[in-house]
Amino acid sequence: MGGTETMMAGTAASAAPLELSLQGALNLALDEILAEDPKALVLGEDVGTLGGVFRVTSGLAGKHGAARVFDTPLAESGILGMSIGLAMAGFHPIPEVQFDGFAYPAVNQIVCQLGRMNYRSRGTLPMPVTLRVPSFGGIRAPEHHGESLEALFAHVPGLKVVSPADPQQGYTLLKAAARMPDPVIFMEPKSRYWQKGQVITESGLDDGGKSPVADGAAGARIARPGRHLTLVAWGAMVARCLQVAELAAEDGIDVEVLDLRWLKPIHADALAASVGKTRRAVVVHEAPRTSGLGAEVAQIITERCFGTLKAPVERVTGFDVPYPSGDLEDEYIPNIDRILFGIQRVLEYKRG
Repeated sequence: MGGTETMMAGTAASAAPLELSLQGALNLALDEILAEDPKALVLGEDVGTLGGVFRVTSGLAGKHGAARVFDTPLAESGILGMSIGLAMAGFHPIPEVQFDGFAYPAVNQIVCQLGRMNYRSRGTLPMPVTLRVPSFGGIRAPEHHGESLEALFAHVPGLKVVSPADPQQGYTLLKAAARMPDPVIFMEPKSRYWQKGQVITESGLDDGGKSPVADGAAGARIARPGRHLTLVAWGAMVARCLQVAELAAEDGIDVEVLDLRWLKPIHADALAASVGKTRRAVVVHEAPRTSGLGAEVAQIITERCFGTLKAPVERVTGFDVPYPSGDLEDEYIPNIDRILFGIQRVLEYKRG
């Protein structure tokens, strides 16, 4: 669905959910953010005239003006530097780094300025910057076009990190992130841009507060309830874990899928509640295993559930190699078989 079509659908929003792709849901969220907040700006490489390489910003420059949705030079450090300066001047920038691998040239600005300015100024210069980063693999792109940088970002004090798993989460979490006074790294799973799903918008809120938007965007969520084991995932891996859960159910294994959503801060209480019930956990992510965010999640589970765990927390991850390009992606990204084997190892674990 093109961005223009998406905004037309958004204009006609009612109490009934909209059928949108993740790309369309993000486009609608940006459209509404720009409409409600005159200080909001969208900037980045090709986000204006072209509408972004994934068309997430399609139609926004025409509707809100080239002064609020504009292209930048091909210089990621400049995009982040400009966003930090705009935030200091009272604006709410929403920059886009075209691909996750392109974020590396901007790391100095992200670590030394974006994450620290609020602390450095003793709260007088908050950084309400939402950095959109098309992330992870699954589209068979060349080198630097598929990375999993969540552990890098989550390790930087002062940053919040979030990743949506579906269109509803994309809409809800992007609007929440853009309204925060803090810098947020918004990691969009590229392979899920064209996945469609129902989206309840804020303009359609007449359901007595039962919509996902009204429930809030804080913390983790249970994507599928279960009794025997918890799969913990985020971004594109949530959909894969849901597939795995359906296959496991055919063998009588009732798997709970916990969508972590916020990768920093991590919702420790949600992890404890889920694993405290199932007593077994497998963490799934695309990033390399060593020092990946799965290690942090596993440690939190161990700290909170050590007395009730029936097996060590298992990790199913990418490998400790540079993210491979196209043809080798299927060997690198956790697939259904690898996740099922991880579940089997945990279920068959016996002490001593």
